[in-house]
Amino acid sequence: MDSVQIVVAPACYLNPVHTSRNYRNNTMVLNDTLIHKVLEKYYLSPSYAIEFCIGFPSNLVVILGYIFCLQEWQSCNIYIFNLAVSDLIFLCTLPHLSYIYANDYSVTVPAICVINRYVLHVNLYSSILFMVWISMDRFLLIKHPMRSHYLLRPRVALVVTGLTWLVVNVEVSPMIALMVQDLHRQNWSRCKDFASLKGDVNPLGYSLGLTITGYIIPLLALCVFSQQISHLLHIQERAVKHKTSYKRPLKVVTSAAVMFLVLYTPYHVLRNVRIASRESWAGLHSSDTMVYIKAMYIVARPLAFLHSVINPVFYFLMGDKFRELLISKIRKITRKRELRREPA
Repeated sequence: MDSVQIVVAPACYLNPVHTSRNYRNNTMVLNDTLIHKVLEKYYLSPSYAIEFCIGFPSNLVVILGYIFCLQEWQSCNIYIFNLAVSDLIFLCTLPHLSYIYANDYSVTVPAICVINRYVLHVNLYSSILFMVWISMDRFLLIKHPMRSHYLLRPRVALVVTGLTWLVVNVEVSPMIALMVQDLHRQNWSRCKDFASLKGDVNPLGYSLGLTITGYIIPLLALCVFSQQISHLLHIQERAVKHKTSYKRPLKVVTSAAVMFLVLYTPYHVLRNVRIASRESWAGLHSSDTMVYIKAMYIVARPLAFLHSVINPVFYFLMGDKFRELLISKIRKITRKRELRREPA
């Protein structure tokens, strides 16, 4: 009697529904990965490169202009100079980000990844704080035109500046532990963004705390100073009965508040939603919703970083006589070059 061989097929082959579900899930994962890679390589990478190419020269011109043109520094000049320095340092992190997104997160030196991400977030939050101090300075100058208030003194501005850098570094310092732990888990080969990190520090709780202290509170302060400047101008107009020359500070402070509201809000909302979507209690793993959240978060990041490109406009509008001094310096340099070219 011939022996009969019984072949037991795997469960997945016996269950067509299970097979179909596995195929659909695998296809969705492949499509999701492709979408995110396309966005990172063809949207993030060139966006960061363009922002660097536009923002770096303009911020550098402002810094050099302050160093070589401005002889007497007021409190506002100190805040604007530090804002320009903050933006310039921030922009210097973008070429590295452009490179890693163009090369699928590949890391050659892990320390550079940690330093780059840390510096980026320090200057991201110091930028809005320095804009708050500039708005405060404009408000106090309108209220005390003779600069009698102690917060309008340059020495006090230096103290406020030092404390600002200290506070922001303390706020961002927990991110170092998160980055190091995540790099260790990834075998020191992938440099991920803040919303993709995993570690002992609770990413969602930390991100929410950073959003409140680093963004929402400074934004509210900008709105308060804008409202206070508007209130003072209305009082002055009623008393003097003619248009005052302080209209420009109101427009500048209001524009700054609107800029950070428009650029920073989508980034912070989507960052927190992105981190929350990765939590087990959210139940969004391997779902279309999680894919859309990550894609929107990718789109929001370069938009948030546009502040460093736009800020130089505020430097020229807020700096006392800075624009005139800078233009005069450029004309002198141009004239000297023309004289050298002329034949004797």
